[in-house]
Amino acid sequence: MKKIKYSILTLITATTIYSCTADFEEINTDPNRLETISPASLLNPILYGLTNHNSYSAWHNRTAHLMQGIVPFPSNDALGYHRYWVTDAIGQTMWDNHYRWLKNIDEMENASIAAGDVNYQAIALTLKAWSFANLTDCFGDIPFKEALKGDEGILKPKFQRQEVIYKKVLEYLDQANALYDTSKALIYAPDLLYGDKNTQAVASWQKLNNSLHLRMLLRLSDVMPAESNAKLVTILNNPAIYPIFESSADDAILIHTGVAPNLTPWPRIQDYAADKKLSTFFVDQLLQWNDPRLPFWATKATDKDRKDIGYKGIPSGYAANEGAIDYNPSAPNNNTAIAPMKNIIMTFSEVQFIKTELAFKGIISGDIESLYKSGITAAMKIWNIDTPFEYFSNGNVAYNGTFEQIMLQKYFALYFTDNQQWLEFRRTGFPVMPLQPNLYNNGKMPVRYPYPQDVKRQNTENYQDAINQMGPDDINTRVWWDIK
Repeated sequence: MKKIKYSILTLITATTIYSCTADFEEINTDPNRLETISPASLLNPILYGLTNHNSYSAWHNRTAHLMQGIVPFPSNDALGYHRYWVTDAIGQTMWDNHYRWLKNIDEMENASIAAGDVNYQAIALTLKAWSFANLTDCFGDIPFKEALKGDEGILKPKFQRQEVIYKKVLEYLDQANALYDTSKALIYAPDLLYGDKNTQAVASWQKLNNSLHLRMLLRLSDVMPAESNAKLVTILNNPAIYPIFESSADDAILIHTGVAPNLTPWPRIQDYAADKKLSTFFVDQLLQWNDPRLPFWATKATDKDRKDIGYKGIPSGYAANEGAIDYNPSAPNNNTAIAPMKNIIMTFSEVQFIKTELAFKGIISGDIESLYKSGITAAMKIWNIDTPFEYFSNGNVAYNGTFEQIMLQKYFALYFTDNQQWLEFRRTGFPVMPLQPNLYNNGKMPVRYPYPQDVKRQNTENYQDAINQMGPDDINTRVWWDIK
């Protein structure tokens, strides 16, 4: 796969799209204004907007805190996501961002159909499935069928049950897979994800579509095991019909060049690690593995005299008064955020860990240890790091036959991948993380985001119907697929 370094098509396109009427008098037609849009004019702003949010807000500001990666420091505030203290505001930006871009995805799909371009239609369906899945995984029941219809006068959309949404999302992925035509090139401008105007870009999008399908089916494997496992096997046994990621070259990673307008979410790089450190759980695990990713992801700690003391984190959820910590802990390394920065949608490593889990559970055949090693090796390639020859001879890394070990390595493989670490923890209960005694919520990991306040105020009746069918609007109400 070529990870291109093209600049984004004008971002204004994505925020100035309005419904047009067809009955303007000819005299009122502006000859300098486009009367129709191409699907490609929407694609790059959508990719930029969603992946920027997922790296900056979804992962860096929420998941990395909940999942004991990043720890706020210094902080005399007794609150914080790392202490499981969550307010209704936690999901506001995700709700706003995803629905905003879903509207543009909807416009892209309509433009693709009008143009008779099946490949852009398929891409729109892939993006729609991915975005709605992210939303419903975080909130549970959400507006779906009546969402995105403000221009039709539906300003207070009804909520759908998550199982209804997931059924439709899986249909989108099947529909997209059937539409992709790899004999045809993408005829418009290169896209930020897969680039060149050739048939290879179409094949790459199709692989992403089906790899996302694996992710979503695995998420449903507890609540609907027969159906999800059967479809997983069908996809994996039919690569000609359902091509998936085959190597790290297929990784769906959008590269931010740092050249305007393709800027990273951190235009001031000092903001990336400001007032943040890495957790003891995160650092110590990588130290046990002698993992080559640690120097890339972390800075070294220093003592009170600013002398190097190696890599050393702090406990996530530490007591509010950090005065007892007499050293400067390891912080996130700016390497991860400086341009060219990687915004991760999905990787070959994740696919390999999906296969590892399925083989472990006997759902597919395959050598579990080989798949496990392949997933780790691919996880390092995300960061352009080669796996040392001796890495798997480390007793803490060598496959020990446990599901917990597989999921612990997958946790690090999902580093910087939107909400996926948190979602996988909710699905499996792994990795097991140390808990401090002063956590909120009785030390229980939050399992969903509460609905944003403006949703409660502006769509009160449908909001009330949603919580009547789903359960209380709090962080402990499990979504449909979370039945462990």
